[in-house]
Amino acid sequence: MTAAGWPADQPVGVIGLETIFTKIPGHIRNPSTFGFPVIYEVVAGATAHRVVTQADPTLIEPFCQAAQKLQARGAGAITTGCGFLVLFQQQLADAVTVPLFASSLVQLPMVHRMLTGDQHVGVLTAKQASLTPRHLAAIGAQAVPIRVSGMEDQQEFREVMLEGRRAELDVPKMRAEVLAVAGRLAGDPGLGAVVLECTDLVPFASDIQQLLGVPVFDIVTLTNMVHASLTRRPYR
Repeated sequence: MTAAGWPADQPVGVIGLETIFTKIPGHIRNPSTFGFPVIYEVVAGATAHRVVTQADPTLIEPFCQAAQKLQARGAGAITTGCGFLVLFQQQLADAVTVPLFASSLVQLPMVHRMLTGDQHVGVLTAKQASLTPRHLAAIGAQAVPIRVSGMEDQQEFREVMLEGRRAELDVPKMRAEVLAVAGRLAGDPGLGAVVLECTDLVPFASDIQQLLGVPVFDIVTLTNMVHASLTRRPYR
């Protein structure tokens, strides 16, 4: 507790994949994205291919160990740098005694409940074919009506994020690709909100919202909410 009688500003821990590209503001791996302390642990060998395409179960243990290290370093809550880790939500949560949310997708049931009965949730994802019913069932979202649009056919995203060919990111090109994929949801009268599965898309959340005109949820909105729950202030 601080001298004023409320909790200190606890850091949030982030488990990162092994990636080389530049993390621009808005990305969860860029500390400037948040107005509170964030600490990081990177899992060696956890490439996008192994996490997104293969859903490699041998990564569960090193991710659990990374979560435990973050808790030991003082993290009041823990998240990750890839939405596809939702598949391991329960194993990761069981590895620590602080709140752990493996993916922005844990928001899907909540977001769905905010909408009218005839609306659905748009999901922008790194790779559409890799987002399976197993991923949704891992957080009780298997019955949530969703419409998915994937980034895998976009050159800049594929080469930099999925394949890790280079560290330099062409931000204007990436923005154009994100809006092209988000645009597939445009004009859908049943679209009530969007959840960004992929943490790499969050820097462009404002652009997506301007295009689609609906609420946009992502790993940053969720992390901000969880951090707020750790640092409550008295109403006086």
